Amino acid sequence: MYLEEIIENVELESDKCECKSRLNREDVVGWLKSIAGFSNASGGDFYIGVEDKTNKLIGFNRKEADNERNYFNNQVNEHLSPRPQMKVSFVRYEANGNERFIIHVYIPESVVKPVILKYKNIPSIFMRRDGFTNGATYEEIIEMSVKSRNTQFDLLLSDKKYEAENYKTLQEFYALHNNGKELSEKALMSMGFYNENGLLVNGAVLFGDDYQGKKTEVVCSVFSGFNKGSERIVTVNRFHGNIIADINYMIEFVEQRMNHSMIKLDNTRKNIDAYPKRALFEGVINAVAHRDYFLDGTQIQMDMFKDRLEISSPGGFYIGEKIGKTYDLSGIISKRRNELITSVLVNCNVMEAAGTGFEKIMEEYQNVDETHRPYIYSSSDHFTLVLPDLTYSDGVEDSGVPNILFAPVPNGTVYDEKVLSFCYYQAHKVSEIVSYLGVSDSTYFRKQVLENLVENQYLEKNKVSRASYFKTNPEMVRIQ
Repeated sequence: MYLEEIIENVELESDKCECKSRLNREDVVGWLKSIAGFSNASGGDFYIGVEDKTNKLIGFNRKEADNERNYFNNQVNEHLSPRPQMKVSFVRYEANGNERFIIHVYIPESVVKPVILKYKNIPSIFMRRDGFTNGATYEEIIEMSVKSRNTQFDLLLSDKKYEAENYKTLQEFYALHNNGKELSEKALMSMGFYNENGLLVNGAVLFGDDYQGKKTEVVCSVFSGFNKGSERIVTVNRFHGNIIADINYMIEFVEQRMNHSMIKLDNTRKNIDAYPKRALFEGVINAVAHRDYFLDGTQIQMDMFKDRLEISSPGGFYIGEKIGKTYDLSGIISKRRNELITSVLVNCNVMEAAGTGFEKIMEEYQNVDETHRPYIYSSSDHFTLVLPDLTYSDGVEDSGVPNILFAPVPNGTVYDEKVLSFCYYQAHKVSEIVSYLGVSDSTYFRKQVLENLVENQYLEKNKVSRASYFKTNPEMVRIQ
């Protein structure tokens, strides 16, 4: 039997169709690239259990078909990002009186492009053309990126059905912040939680009680000192669950470990928390709401130091200014990255319908001195909210100097890290740099340290009047 006997209008190995008798375990890339290629082009049909070139049916028994489908799904989940929105089904037929199955995978054109195949840590981008799958050209990659740049992960349709009983955690969270009220089905539908066929969008999947994927992973750490590099790590906890479980976990982690102090105010003694509860809550909510869920293998980080708490979320502010570092939290403007997730949190009464909610953090810190002011720094791949510890009297240590990561500098020196860190947020003159380092302004320092960093593009040098200013190149150096 042949494929065209059980499926109408099938074309032999065309732009829209490809067949495999079996999935090759020894050459996974050989067939995975076809799935990626269809996704990056205009879609197509992929048949498993069908001999290529001839379309002759090989087929599987029921158990074999189920095993082959599971293997297919596992490999796609592991190696393709973002995962294509595919529909996998069994096609039944009879041969010599026996029940047989082939597997039909329908791959629509991906809304988010490019779909990247990553195998043995090597990423590749493929495109389907003229019945063959080959590497995408530079022009094709640019075109794919332009078409999908405004697509939001949480609004893409999933293959999961909405089941009300799978959202008890969300209902409890909603009731807690809305005087015991229930989150109605009408409200969920109006937010776009699921479509007319009951299929959930990606953002809704992340709120499900049964969600255990890595899209929501958080890492919570406690350090004994002021930075990650030189101090002992006291605690490192990893967690991933649904979004509400994430929020509760992060808040509980900090509240269980933060300091408390008694102060005297108006002849009365008052207990203060290291981090005001409202400020902590707003920081966690914003990290969850503005996270870039397209970025696999990343996590929200909660890092507690001796003088501060840092809450870092993957992805810079969405279609907003790359602000570097700022104490003006109320002036931050960022478009919503996750419309559905944000809408749910707004309906739960834990997030403002407009704005970032950072004003509430500023209110909690309004009576503090300069060294206890909260601030934010943002780059292209993450943003970090820093909440100073109100029980630590000295305030944030070296708040203007970030912890950084960079590849070793050719012919580098022991001063490289401190120079790059000091010049990361603000350009400095040589006199300011040597004063910060506590070294002399020598010819050696200028040539072997500063000029070497400039030549290797780690520092950018600009002249203002007669003075030279040095600024760290953010493309070569990133904040931890």
